Amino acid sequence: MTIDEKDLLNSILDSLSRINYIKPEDIPNIDLYMDQVTTFMNEQLASTRRHPDDKILTKTMINNYAKNNLLPPPEKKKYSKEHLLTLIFIYYFKGILSISDIQHLLNPVTEKYFSKKGGLDLTAIYKEVFGLEKEAAGMLAKDIIRKFNTSSHTFTDAAPEERENLQLFSFLCMLSFDVYIKRMLIEKIIDARLSGQPEEKSRKNQEKSERSKKK
Repeated sequence: MTIDEKDLLNSILDSLSRINYIKPEDIPNIDLYMDQVTTFMNEQLASTRRHPDDKILTKTMINNYAKNNLLPPPEKKKYSKEHLLTLIFIYYFKGILSISDIQHLLNPVTEKYFSKKGGLDLTAIYKEVFGLEKEAAGMLAKDIIRKFNTSSHTFTDAAPEERENLQLFSFLCMLSFDVYIKRMLIEKIIDARLSGQPEEKSRKNQEKSERSKKK
């Protein structure tokens, strides 16, 4: 690949090294109104925007999350620290999962730990999970370098004017395949977990019975 593509790789790796997350201690301990929530999230996660005018969180989004039972209702129109933690989880999940899958993944956690005070609460869970991000980013950087090096040895017989674009395409395909596989695994785990729940078994049995009647 050309120096431009190598610069691209270095830029990606540099971005990974600067990845951070909203620390629990940075979240206000006072309840916030919706406007304050959107302002806080948009400021704290500004570096994750793809385009300068992208919105991290809007009032409409918050209302939709509440409507879809992803976010517990506010108390007297105010949102707590637990609400903000939940919104951060939703923000990261929504890039790869459907609303339904986020419900099945997140709801058991919020239902058990959202209002719990002391011990293992939502703040403790957030700290534990996101405390792993530095290690994960380091392993991800190594994997990206490996994929880049692998793709740079593809299409060696192609004409020079075609080789660079094809090698870059190979690199992007490898990255995309990785995302595809991980998303599929997450979905399979969610489905396997659901299949063990009584109401889910009952629903599937009912659907099976209805299909049999139609035959």
